[in-house]
This record gives sequence, C-alpha cells and structure tokens, in this order.
Amino acid sequence: MGCLTAMPAAAGPLLDAATKAEEKAQSGDQIGAYDIMRTALGDFAATLPLTIGKGVFVADVPTAYGIYTPRADSTFKPGEKLITYVEPIGLTWKPADGGKMQTNFTVDFELMDAKGEVLAGQKTFGNFSFIGYVRNQEIFTHLTLDISGAAPGDYVLRYTLNDTGSNRNVKIDQPFKIAQK
Repeated sequence: MGCLTAMPAAAGPLLDAATKAEEKAQSGDQIGAYDIMRTALGDFAATLPLTIGKGVFVADVPTAYGIYTPRADSTFKPGEKLITYVEPIGLTWKPADGGKMQTNFTVDFELMDAKGEVLAGQKTFGNFSFIGYVRNQEIFTHLTLDISGAAPGDYVLRYTLNDTGSNRNVKIDQPFKIAQK
C-alpha cells in the first residue's frame, strides 16, 4: 500500500501579499492592505503575456472600465459605426517623470472579407498612453471604425494592439455582418 507524505504548501508572491494585506487589515490599516494588494496585482500582471481580457462590440461609447453596453449581435446596419470595447492585460509599465509610471500602446486595424482577404487597414490607427503613480490594471479603450460604403456581407475586423514598451503584440478578430438595406 502506498504512503502519502504531507508537504508544506508552497507560497507564492500573491499568497505572500494576501497574507501581509490580511495582517494590515486585521490591525486596522485597510488602506495599507489595499496598497499591498494593488502592488501585488501590478507585479503579477507584469509577468503575464500581453492579452485582451475583454474585446467586444458595444452599442455606444463606454464611459469607464467595465462600464459598457454589449451589442446584442454583430450585425450592423449599412453606415453604422463599429465600436469595440477593449481591455488590454499585461502591458509594460516603465518609470516616467515625477515618480510616475507609464505604459503606451498603439493599435492597427485590418478589415477583411469572409475569406481573409485584407480590404483596408491602417498602422497606428490609435495611439494610447497612460501615466500615473500606480501601474493601473483597469485600463480600457474604445475603438470606433467608420466603414460607410462597405457592401452588405460578412467581414472580419482585426485589431492588433502593440505594447510599445516591450515590442509585444496581440490580435483580436471580430467577425461581423453588414445587413442588406
């Protein structure tokens, strides 16, 4: 019969931070606890690959991180603008003037037909910079594309986010349809 050996659980930076934050909270320092967790989240996010946490067509321009109205479907009327809500994860933060931190990314787009043939595109369609005293992880943007004049049919909109601090990029493909008039 086999023997099971109990091994101590290996702590990692997130667990270590949570333990320290819990100690701060228990001693009445809730703000200190919050700061420890925010720093730990920033440290953890710095180890992640660049990715998109959320990338969806929305009904109107979002007002803040996580505050958007998803479209019911991806069928658009002729002449209707395509608005995409995007949450990048794993951006590179670098020191900036005045003790601040900064991250930058650009966005390229390609409009493709259903077969993948590129019909239109633009490099550096968007250029975004975020500067603050913390490595904010609740970053979002919206991207609006006017495709007036495009014929009814099936398409794919591809956005490429380029993290300028690390030369990494990530793509998001959004299939959509332009309805008949």
